[in-house]
Amino acid sequence: MSTEIEVAVLFADVVGSTELYEILGDLKARDTIARCLDIMKNATDQNQGSVIKTIGDEVMATFPTADDALNAAREMQSSIVKGDVSAGEGVSLAIRVGCDYGKVLPGERDVFGATVHTANRMTSQAKARQIVTTSNMVDQLSAEWRASVRQIDLAHVKGKSGEIALFEVLWQKEDVTSMLPTITWASEQSRKTARLRVLYQGQEVLLNADQQHITIGRADDNDLVVKGNLISRIHCRIEMNRDKFMLIDQSTNGTFVVTRHREELFVRRDSLQLAGEGVIGLGRVVQPTSAQAIRYIIED
Repeated sequence: MSTEIEVAVLFADVVGSTELYEILGDLKARDTIARCLDIMKNATDQNQGSVIKTIGDEVMATFPTADDALNAAREMQSSIVKGDVSAGEGVSLAIRVGCDYGKVLPGERDVFGATVHTANRMTSQAKARQIVTTSNMVDQLSAEWRASVRQIDLAHVKGKSGEIALFEVLWQKEDVTSMLPTITWASEQSRKTARLRVLYQGQEVLLNADQQHITIGRADDNDLVVKGNLISRIHCRIEMNRDKFMLIDQSTNGTFVVTRHREELFVRRDSLQLAGEGVIGLGRVVQPTSAQAIRYIIED
């Protein structure tokens, strides 16, 4: 029986890979992403890490120490930024990295546990050319690396109560955006006032300070169950973060949003911010009068 071990878990992925396929064509985009993955895997190998798996444009790896993980993350970012991979066509390549430190349960060619989920969530919080991590990771860093991190935000992570602090790793110190020193992080939870109502066929789900995320899809264990042959088991989720509501699609066919101003928005394997009110369609555009329309209303 496997026992838990403590490691640093790192996820890194290519930003805008869908657009690469549209701009470069399938073959060139595939080769370009493969070269980026090679850089990520080589940086892992050079810093005592183990590549657990690659998924599309993403690498998942573990490291014995937090410093090893950040050394690898810095090497990945530096190699991409200096142009070790060139896509041509005027395309600028970038990756984003997220990591966490904690206990994992090793499995056959995989690792499992809350640390893995949190590290993956940090990647989704990161922007292009950014490394984002957690306080658990920061606590394990050497003094040198710890001096190169700063808290940038708070976020809700599924499976954890309340919000956790997000830290940016300043791997490229000459290109750092200054932050105002007046942000009081501890006051964020008490400041929340907005709420989001999600309505579908007589059902209503509420997002507020107490319930900060929901999932929507055809599987029965979702917070809002919507059946249909274009709908994925977990089609999308909506998360509340500092009075903002983000719709994150994780489906095959994408999610469509029609705002009250009749603007049509589409998201697939990405996120968008919901505002005001409108309707959500899973896998296809729906009109407000449709039986498949999921209505959302943000109330301050």
